[in-house]
Amino acid sequence: MRHETEMKKRIWIALAVALALFAGAPRASAQVTPAQGYSPPDDTPSVKIGGSLFLDYTFQDEPETRDANGNLVHGNAFNVGRAYLNLTGQLHHLLGFRVTPDITRETGSGSSLSGSYTFRLKYAYAQVNLDDWLPKETWVRFGLQPTPYTDFEEGVYRYRFQGNVFVEREGFLPTSDAGATAHVAFPADFGDLHLGVYNGEGYQKSDPNDQKAFQVRATLRPVPRVPIAKGLRLTGFWDADHYVRDAKRERTIGAVTFEHPYLNAGFAYIDAKDRPTVADREVHAKGWSVFATPRTPIGLEVLFRHDHLEPDADANDSEKTRTIAGVAWWFALHPGVTAAVLADHEQVRYDDFSPARATEKRWALHLLLSY
Repeated sequence: MRHETEMKKRIWIALAVALALFAGAPRASAQVTPAQGYSPPDDTPSVKIGGSLFLDYTFQDEPETRDANGNLVHGNAFNVGRAYLNLTGQLHHLLGFRVTPDITRETGSGSSLSGSYTFRLKYAYAQVNLDDWLPKETWVRFGLQPTPYTDFEEGVYRYRFQGNVFVEREGFLPTSDAGATAHVAFPADFGDLHLGVYNGEGYQKSDPNDQKAFQVRATLRPVPRVPIAKGLRLTGFWDADHYVRDAKRERTIGAVTFEHPYLNAGFAYIDAKDRPTVADREVHAKGWSVFATPRTPIGLEVLFRHDHLEPDADANDSEKTRTIAGVAWWFALHPGVTAAVLADHEQVRYDDFSPARATEKRWALHLLLSY
């Protein structure tokens, strides 16, 4: 009973923020007096089409595997990591939408499409903009949409085309989920707040029960007016969810990020608690990730990233570490168009795992095209 009360509180808090924004809008609009020379916003409906391609060739140095004839081989393949179209539009300057299908490799056993690339829905949401009355980038969304933390970190870590950010790659958070959310920008560029209620299962799965995830991210920019330090941001994130009633799924993240014309860098720490059913014990995982991407004015950039995970910190000493190092070239193109090529090496180690797992080493060439 107490769990139901807490869940209802979280849902009503998130919905109350969204409703407060809506309710405050008409009152605020009555106070707006157009200045001389004021031009009304363009409410002509418009639709834009964009897209992204993540392409790569990957060579697995270790471990070797055996082919169908029993030969030891180094796995290698040309891959399409992502291929999606972005359909975005404005029906009114206050009302917009986004629809994005993405690809995935079909791996279902017995499927006639097994091994094929198939399209699935990644984003499909409506957005109500409240910029007329509140600071810019204040809005509410409804539908299948980016989740608060991963969407934020990917804005700083530009190498999603090499691989997912740490908290997604280790299965702690999805990049997209269905829900209702609100985003508020702090005055004078001091940061922002993004919170909402989601199904909690991510865009890959349907919601199996009555449990919902309450997620909130708060980001503070301490010195937005100091040129060198304005790229510094401090972020806190909390995801309160349950697999089933009384079986916790909770994530707490603290992060520090920095953006500069010649350097993007970040550090994130996660504390996660998982109990898939009430019959299971609670698994406590914790870990951290650090990255730095120094770059030059001519487009040459270096990538370094290190992840450290303790998947069951209270029960054993197992540790998983990932190290990524690479060199990239970012092409100088028109605004809104991005292209980059990255050559990298990735190593994943598993220490004190039972059963033991072999170290993984991969070399890859990645290509990003986005427009």
